[in-house]
Amino acid sequence: MKKILITGANSYIGTSLEKWLKKYSDKYLVDTVDMKDGTWKRKDFSGYDVVFHVAGIAHIKETKENVDLYYKVNRDLVYEVAQKAKEDGIKQFIFLSSMSIYGMETGVISKDTVPNPKSNYGKAKLQGEELIAPLQDSTFSIAVLRPPMIYGEGCKGNYVRLEKFALKSPIFPNIKNKRSMIEIDKLCEFVKLIIDEESMGLFLPQNEEYVCTSDMVRAIAEKHGKKIYMTTLFNPLLRILKVNTVNKVFGDLVYEKRK
Repeated sequence: MKKILITGANSYIGTSLEKWLKKYSDKYLVDTVDMKDGTWKRKDFSGYDVVFHVAGIAHIKETKENVDLYYKVNRDLVYEVAQKAKEDGIKQFIFLSSMSIYGMETGVISKDTVPNPKSNYGKAKLQGEELIAPLQDSTFSIAVLRPPMIYGEGCKGNYVRLEKFALKSPIFPNIKNKRSMIEIDKLCEFVKLIIDEESMGLFLPQNEEYVCTSDMVRAIAEKHGKKIYMTTLFNPLLRILKVNTVNKVFGDLVYEKRK
């Protein structure tokens, strides 16, 4: 039986993974620890095989006032936890990073794409990766996950914004774009495989097929029994608009598919 400690109690991804692994209660024992009050520093990690670090700051508007918080949580805390995990004899450390570290709004990303984060969120995540990398050795393996947009029941972030729009607006642009995304159950199964195989290295998990934003909005509306009219009327305007929000919603941004 593998013992897994999720650092980040009550987080969406951490809670989802805990539920997912409970289906295999004969193979995994899962605990969580809250990172907010600092009590985690006194917890003994030595009884665990794996630490899955999901604690982080996301889905809040970046301001001058919260810049330090992004780096304190998404960079410094990552290193502190990884260092403690290694000192306490943990064999595997899994860090949930982000596609944001590439700083791209459109394009194709491969494992060879050089990160160039634009947001403090992305910069802090990348710096967190760089800080923990030297800790890896023959007894302490590190797996870094850079998932694209995560969606599923109860999730937060960009998916929630799309869901709200789908339920409020009677129309939506019909643009055939491609986005890499990953459904929460698929991400949980991916993490399970990383644990099972004791994998290390960089991973870019995604659904088998790319997602079209318009198709997703239509599916969300249908799921809630709402009719939404898809129109190409706005397409010419959206194609020439160089606005970040437009690119994030309707542009093509994908991870290269593995051959």
